[in-house]
Amino acid sequence: MITYDWNCKTVDAYPQDGEYTDLVYNVHWIVTGVSDVVNPERIAYSASNIGTQTLDTSDVTEFIPFEDLTNEQVVVWTQEAMGVEQVTSIEASIATQIDALITPTTVTLTIGEPVPTI
Repeated sequence: MITYDWNCKTVDAYPQDGEYTDLVYNVHWIVTGVSDVVNPERIAYSASNIGTQTLDTSDVTEFIPFEDLTNEQVVVWTQEAMGVEQVTSIEASIATQIDALITPTTVTLTIGEPVPTI
C-alpha cells in the first residue's frame, strides 16, 4: 500500500486583483508516495513528483484570505483544477517509481566492485 501526501503550500498570488488581496492563481505542488514496504535498512520506499497547476480565478465565488488558507484547501483546489484523470496519473507514476525501487528491472554495476545484494 502507498500513502500519498500532497504538499500545496507554495503558491503564486496576485498582490491585488480587484477587491482581492493575495489572490492565489498558481500552485507549486509536490506529491510524495510512501510505501508500507521497507528496504533492508528498514526505510520505507518513497518517490515524489513535482509540478505547478494554474487555478482559474476568473470567477471567484468564495474568497479565502491568504492567512486563513490551509494546505488541505489548496490541495482540493489543485486536484479539482487538474481533474481526476491527472491526479490518478500522478499517483500512478509515483507507484510505478516505487515498484521499480522495490523490484528493479535494471541495476548499475561497476567492474571490479562487489555486486550489491537486493
